[in-house]
Amino acid sequence: MKKVILWCALLLSTQACLATAPYVYAGKLPAADLGTQLSQVEKKLQAEGFTVIGRHTPKGLPAHASLVVTDPAMLEAIRTIGGSCIIAAGIRVGVQSDGTVSYMNPDYWYRAYLRGPFKTAQAPAKAVQARLAKALGEGAAFGGDVAEADLPNYRYMFGMERFDSANSELATHASFEEALKSVQDNLAKAVGNTSRVYEVVMADRKLAVFGVAMNDPGDGEGYWVNKIGADHVAGMPYEIFIVDNKVFALYARYRIALAWPALGMGQFMGIINTPDAIRSTLSRVAGSAPSGQ
Repeated sequence: MKKVILWCALLLSTQACLATAPYVYAGKLPAADLGTQLSQVEKKLQAEGFTVIGRHTPKGLPAHASLVVTDPAMLEAIRTIGGSCIIAAGIRVGVQSDGTVSYMNPDYWYRAYLRGPFKTAQAPAKAVQARLAKALGEGAAFGGDVAEADLPNYRYMFGMERFDSANSELATHASFEEALKSVQDNLAKAVGNTSRVYEVVMADRKLAVFGVAMNDPGDGEGYWVNKIGADHVAGMPYEIFIVDNKVFALYARYRIALAWPALGMGQFMGIINTPDAIRSTLSRVAGSAPSGQ
């Protein structure tokens, strides 16, 4: 009897500690220039029913790029759930000039971004995972393990931000339409040395999300990604999103840690000014500060 009880306790402990990683390696591409490799990956994704909505080649990272695609069933699940879950609309795939391809692990990112409603979207999430593997191949997971149970309420360490921290809110406008126009106009004007990578708008639900390239050589992606590991390029680009009349961007002590969960404290301290720099840049995009500032 004692052995049975011990076995059950160990089983429950193992289930409680199931962990997942943020990225999955795909099959490697043959040698070619980065643009050609991106086109090859696009064709593979389109053949499996994904829609390509953006290419991201971060400034200062010439050997790295990401593609962003959407999936119809996943978009419908997000539309049904609503709210901040709009941030999960983009599916990211990383491509490196040496032929390395990786993609975001849907199980990891949807648990973190959808949080409680994840269980209602598990069927399309699993389908996305299966079709990514079919399109690109499925190798080892990498990037650092996080317990599945921790992802809905993830934070890097005690005292740091979570998904719904107050400092993720950037601006409030009179209406959804005004918020949307502000973000679209500011990205078109390259406010804060930014540019649009992709956008998904669900106007009927008053929801929108944009992928934002941050191109400033001093504090943009080329600065901080190089410091903490460009092999996580499938974690980019950064998102800014709209729910009703409010504009948000996940605070970087959460968003960077989620994308680089194995980051050492020394590395994190090496980009100590980055979270506030990102918030300042995206606040300008959100329209909370005059675009000339």
